Amino acid sequence: MTPARRRVGTTEALRPPLTPMLAKAVDAVPEASDLAYEPKWDGWRALAFRRPDSVYLQSRAGRDITTYFPDITRAVTEAVEPGAVLDGELVVWEGERTNFAHLQRRVTAGGQLPDIARRHPAHYVVFDLLSTPPGQPLLDRTLHERRALLTQLLADTPAQLTLSPQTTDLDQAAEWLTTWTAAGIEGIVIKRLDGRYEPGRRGWQKVRAYRTTEAIIGGVTPSTDNPETLLLGRCDQHGRLRYTGRTNPLRPAQRAELAALLTPIDPTGAHPWPQPLPAAWTGQLDRPQPLPYSPVLPTIVAEIDVDTAYEHHRWRHHVRYLRPRLDLTPADVPQADQRP
Repeated sequence: MTPARRRVGTTEALRPPLTPMLAKAVDAVPEASDLAYEPKWDGWRALAFRRPDSVYLQSRAGRDITTYFPDITRAVTEAVEPGAVLDGELVVWEGERTNFAHLQRRVTAGGQLPDIARRHPAHYVVFDLLSTPPGQPLLDRTLHERRALLTQLLADTPAQLTLSPQTTDLDQAAEWLTTWTAAGIEGIVIKRLDGRYEPGRRGWQKVRAYRTTEAIIGGVTPSTDNPETLLLGRCDQHGRLRYTGRTNPLRPAQRAELAALLTPIDPTGAHPWPQPLPAAWTGQLDRPQPLPYSPVLPTIVAEIDVDTAYEHHRWRHHVRYLRPRLDLTPADVPQADQRP
């Protein structure tokens, strides 16, 4: 559960749990002289509190994730003086691309955590400084001022502590949005240079990088006569339909159109997916719950907008349904192991 938003004094020392500042989604990257643009990393948001004798890592939801990242806590301890509070994204690189699955694996690693951390070291991409040593809060300082202090703080830190790129050039931001997605960048975050840091408030903006592709409709929730969301799949190399993701809620017109197109399968009939869908399939991390659904004959192809978070044959975030592609058959859809 997200910690309650609380007013943090401008002089009191910052302590966890502290709700990080958030971003609201917008459809296009705005342009103005007082804006800064940063890549939106595909990782875990984390605040790092450098205490006098330790480091405390807090997730966006307010959880203590310190024990899962001994490599990061060690790097922060060695390179950052006590009193600093950093805001950034935890990522794990695999080659030239981030790998979200390696982050998730740390939570269930148990005694194998040291070996996983050694084989797949994490990096902390830092984009904000909320408190500077020896403990002076910076929440009321402008982003421009906080960025300057952060740049100084990270000047001689090891590679595991990285200053996130930032630009005021819209063309540069547009290039990140189109070319850096291959490295796992999810989009762009837009911030006011004169803005203060407001915990819990969606005072920033974000634009996700989307691309259009296709998938097969294998089920719906809650029913075929009123499909609110679609369960999507793609066939693997053996022709078996693999679950790949779920859509955002459909608009009324889309529901009516699909209700006339989809063919329900009797609950006792053959379908390649279990009933209900396992919680691990649907990407629910906080409160895993199996997902009951209505299976349909997997013959209708959907055109969808997806982001870059596609791992282990699944989209981690909900996708946007655009329209049915009645001109395509399931054989025309990319295979499950092909990145969209």
